[in-house]
Amino acid sequence: MNHSRVLRIGLLALAGLFIGGLICLAAAYLYVSATLPKVDTLADYRPPVITRILGDDGMPVAEFARERRIVVPVSGMPQQLIQAFVAAEDNNFFNHQGIDLTSIARAALKNLLAGGIVQGGSTITQQVAKSLLLTPERKFSRKFKEAILAWRMEKKLSKEEILYLYLNQIYLGHGAYGVQAASENYFAKNVEQLSLAECAVLAGLPRAPSRYSPYQNLAKAKERQRYVLGRMIDEGYITEQEAAEAMAEELVVHPRLSPQVPGAAYFTEQVRRYLEARYGQEMVLDGGLQVHTTINRTMQQAAQQAVQENLRSHDRRRGYRGPQRTLSAEEEKAFLADQDAVLNGPPSAGSLIEGVLARSQDGSLLVRIGSYTGLVSSKDAAWVGSVQVLDRGKEAIVKRGKVRLPVGSVLLVRVEQKLEDGSLRLSLQQQPEAQGALVALDPLTGYVKAMVGGYDFNQSQFNRAIQSHRLPGSAFKPIIYAAALDKGYTPASIVLDTPLIYRDKDEQGEETEWKPKNYKGEFTGATSLRTALSHSYNVVTVKILQDIGVRYAIGYAKKLGIESPLNNDLTLALGSSAVSPLELATAYCSFANGGVRPTPVYITKILDRDGRILESVDPADFPDGPQEGQKLIVKSPERVISPETSYLVTNILESAVREGTGVRARALGRPVAGKTGTTNDQKDAWFVGYVPQLLAVSWIGYDQERSLGPRETGARAALPAWLTFMEQAAKGLPAEDFPVPDGIEFRPIDPRTGLLAPEDSRQIIIEAFAPGTAPTRYALESTKPSAQDFFKLDMEDF
Repeated sequence: MNHSRVLRIGLLALAGLFIGGLICLAAAYLYVSATLPKVDTLADYRPPVITRILGDDGMPVAEFARERRIVVPVSGMPQQLIQAFVAAEDNNFFNHQGIDLTSIARAALKNLLAGGIVQGGSTITQQVAKSLLLTPERKFSRKFKEAILAWRMEKKLSKEEILYLYLNQIYLGHGAYGVQAASENYFAKNVEQLSLAECAVLAGLPRAPSRYSPYQNLAKAKERQRYVLGRMIDEGYITEQEAAEAMAEELVVHPRLSPQVPGAAYFTEQVRRYLEARYGQEMVLDGGLQVHTTINRTMQQAAQQAVQENLRSHDRRRGYRGPQRTLSAEEEKAFLADQDAVLNGPPSAGSLIEGVLARSQDGSLLVRIGSYTGLVSSKDAAWVGSVQVLDRGKEAIVKRGKVRLPVGSVLLVRVEQKLEDGSLRLSLQQQPEAQGALVALDPLTGYVKAMVGGYDFNQSQFNRAIQSHRLPGSAFKPIIYAAALDKGYTPASIVLDTPLIYRDKDEQGEETEWKPKNYKGEFTGATSLRTALSHSYNVVTVKILQDIGVRYAIGYAKKLGIESPLNNDLTLALGSSAVSPLELATAYCSFANGGVRPTPVYITKILDRDGRILESVDPADFPDGPQEGQKLIVKSPERVISPETSYLVTNILESAVREGTGVRARALGRPVAGKTGTTNDQKDAWFVGYVPQLLAVSWIGYDQERSLGPRETGARAALPAWLTFMEQAAKGLPAEDFPVPDGIEFRPIDPRTGLLAPEDSRQIIIEAFAPGTAPTRYALESTKPSAQDFFKLDMEDF
């Protein structure tokens, strides 16, 4: 066989193989392409985006998301950002048709020489196909599919549309998907505000987001930035001078803080529950809702701080319980090493942290926190009493005013100050065992401005402001007195505060006795309605309830917004039926709002990702009425009592603050109406107080009911949290008097009888009356109340 024939056979064989390969490739293409997803779906790109919860000022309060992504149009991105990504990831992007054979060949050669995968040849279009239409598995079949889809995408979509998909979809580290979220994450700015230096940092992240993170390794991030800028020079996007200036620019990296406003977790959790119940979890986490709420960020943080400070103060009055635990020398070494690994610099002032007692030093306690040291002076541990340090291994001895702690005791401390020498000034603390709640409303609209459901949401997600139902004690009395005013009583009505005995039989037929008593166990005799409520006299309230009827009072309470079941007996006068703080706040809003009861509101407007209004409290947002998928949140205020009755209750509650059980609230320095509440054995303590523009309820108690301690009344245990909160919350509110309805009459009254008194009488008060209810008879100087048991002397003949 001659050489020419061999050559001809060889060429024919090669041609056959080539044609066979083409046939196989065509068959594979036809087979694979039939199974691929439609590229058309990318035209309606709807990636998961974050749901944002906004406060009453429109600023973010919290976010809910699986992938933290904020979609922005390409037109809103800086041109240099686009150029940086193209230069770094796919320099031939604007010229190829989805596949860059040159890049693939170059990557294959480098991988072959390196003996492994060190460089990919995927174009930006291929990366979009993989991210949005395929799985991330590393197989030839996936790469084949990726190439087919990339080619199809280039036929269907413009280059700008492909960039829109890529730059909004790509993961750039630390939970950020897309360039806008990354811009916020790393530089605390919107994407259009990025400098060339910052654009280059972001463009350097796709290769390895964690390795080149400016948080974790700024040097590596700068190294990658240099590479990106170099590629931009090569592609003619920037000059060497611009690159040098960008490299010289100091990168100011802002580690992104949690979007959750400190102290707002109880409120935002309530919003989340509503959203999930109405729209489902997928919409909340991926749907990009914009939820406008009523929360005031300043008030919310003030409320959380007030509740925590008050609980710590109460806990200190109950005494020190001793160290968290004690450590051996080996355990201490490991504990401090673990702390050091977690701490990123010294703990910040105001933070609570565990430390290990090392020794006594000049009358102070030397405490170690990781590699840092701090001192707890005798002043900063004064609430504990005298503290002596014992040798390691001995047992702690905790007595009232006298504490012995061994070396190695783990103590909870608060950082009060970072000193110039690097040490810390600390104070001794302990986690409170009691819980508290505070809810604040705008009484005119019902908008919930602040809500705290416990000491710490991270420790307990149970929201005591709305989920807990506790006995309100005397805080319920204003409802009884309001009902009495509508039954013909006046603030000047006289009731005898004298002993009562009620006898009954229990289920076994045994005789029982109930003897209602006042808090101090004393009786005051003839007492006006105003004095009785201001000083919270129990017996007078029981007598009033007996006179007006329990069922009438229950109906009245329901009208004011109390939804919980109420006891159908005279103990109702003393707050024997459990209610939530929010219920009580709603009822008091009717007194603060001229007799109009608003419905509590958390959310004012919800928009979908496209800006379409889904829900709103404002009818103007639906000029043609709500359409399909839309909802008008109907929160129409309802008049439940007369303006005169609401004013009279408020006016009496002002007396409770001026001279009664709520006198500590006078420290607010402006007109305040309020009422304390304390239950038997001090298991619950309350204070409800309001100014014309803001109402707040403060509660404190133990989850597993037990006494708060001797003298832990509403005035001592609950009112301080209310006052601390209101001092901050009311700063921006003008001091105003409560408005007086036109029909209210003011008359000089003899306080002993509740009857009219001449204006020149020696003993006189000016009392307020609803129209037509002021007494018409004058009291004589010698008139004295009868000793008989009666309710209203102004209705009796003298």
